[in-house]
Amino acid sequence: NMNANEVIANRAAELAGEPRGSKRIHPNDHVNLGQSSNDVIPTAMHVAAVQELHGRLMPALHKLHAALKQKAEAFDDVVKIGRTHLMDATPIRMGQVFSGYAAQVAHADRRLMQAVIGLRELPIGGTAVGTGINTHPQFARRVCEILNHETRGQFHEAANHFEAEHAKDAFVAAAAALRTAAVSLIKIANDIRWLGSGPRCGIGELLLPAVQPGSSIMPGKVNPVMCESLLMACCQVLGADAAVTHAATLLGTFELHVGMPVMAHNFLEAVRILAGAVNVFSGNCVEGLQVNRERCNELIEQSLAMCTSLAPLIGYDAAAAIAKEAHQQGKTVRQVAQEQIRSGKIKLSEAQLSEALDPRLMTEPSDKVLPVAG
Repeated sequence: NMNANEVIANRAAELAGEPRGSKRIHPNDHVNLGQSSNDVIPTAMHVAAVQELHGRLMPALHKLHAALKQKAEAFDDVVKIGRTHLMDATPIRMGQVFSGYAAQVAHADRRLMQAVIGLRELPIGGTAVGTGINTHPQFARRVCEILNHETRGQFHEAANHFEAEHAKDAFVAAAAALRTAAVSLIKIANDIRWLGSGPRCGIGELLLPAVQPGSSIMPGKVNPVMCESLLMACCQVLGADAAVTHAATLLGTFELHVGMPVMAHNFLEAVRILAGAVNVFSGNCVEGLQVNRERCNELIEQSLAMCTSLAPLIGYDAAAAIAKEAHQQGKTVRQVAQEQIRSGKIKLSEAQLSEALDPRLMTEPSDKVLPVAG
């Protein structure tokens, strides 16, 4: 802050026709009038954070949300096998999966917006320790008016200058919202790269766009580099949040928080890194994603979890026995169930079996689910 005051004073002197260092316009008496480093620096932190979030990260998240929502609609007719604990579970539509991803991004945006509300409260006007010594009672209000005119940031004077200067809770909350967004993005990027694993020996339910040669030794290999790039950016964000949290914890003593430089540096760098990674991930990965319908159908038919929809019709134990037999004999649930229908072991018609094993019907609640009689 003192350096900025000196630069401004010297530039003002030049404009007034005076040499630098003349101090006709004094860095303290004039430029710093009504201010202190202790309220100016945290105010600058808040303004910069709001500007970066609004100008960089939130537009990137909006772009990703739109891309994921579009894929949710495009993939909604594709049924895939669900997975819990990394094991086969009941079917789910690929569109439902991507709608969940889109909702995660929307929630991340809302959490960041909530953090912005806290950052709009500025410490300016508290001067040295929050008391407002050596400033005019209307100074903070006027500063906020000018800032809002220049930035449209909806800034306002802090309700309590002692909290605003002595603590950095609003900044910690913003870093936490940024961390939560990164955690959500890790989930999305990791899922997509796993669903695209293969092409022949992995899951292979998604087809990821090729953006570069994948290997210097294995011809034709395509790696999920856009997913991995985002994952690394998110790891950096988690580290930045840790730095902000530790600085807030260890360096905020009495009437001045001395950890502001490291907090501001890590937060603003994290916003820039994450915004860039999200933009690249949206444009070079999500927008070009395709679904492998044949692979999804193949895995659905092979899954032993298909017996889940038989449980309301024949009971849990009978359905589990079908799954066990299918596994032991290398058959599908449908094949074993058909054999047991023909042998009279289970009392279902072929039509009932076909409806029960329709994977599309398994992706929504049904009013036909009733306890098995007896």
